[in-house]
Amino acid sequence: MSQIPLVSYLQLDPPRLVANKCDSCGARYFDRRNACANCGNTSFSTVEVDNNGVLKSYTIVHRAAANIEVPFVAGIIQTNDGTWVRANVINCDPTPEAVKLNMAVQLVTYSAGTDDNDTTAISFGYEPA
Repeated sequence: MSQIPLVSYLQLDPPRLVANKCDSCGARYFDRRNACANCGNTSFSTVEVDNNGVLKSYTIVHRAAANIEVPFVAGIIQTNDGTWVRANVINCDPTPEAVKLNMAVQLVTYSAGTDDNDTTAISFGYEPA
């Protein structure tokens, strides 16, 4: 059985996110960019993103597309190196009592499904640390 990352900026061994860092101002982006939205520079370097951070904003989603289990927590995480990541908070009860602003979280991966060739797509989220 083989595994592939669901998004290009997820590396699997070991699990981590990789961002494009503007060589001029240091702004970080996932996926490809033609130019930095902050300063307009066109030169980028690849950097690893810290796996740990804090939950800075979230919403508990109660309505979603068909076959998406609800409720779930959609969050914005600021990693310890300052990178901002949008991801679901998983392995956590999706209630206001369990999810708190500024709670420590860590990157985790999980199976997003397996195709007919027995290849598993691996996604990522953050769980309470």
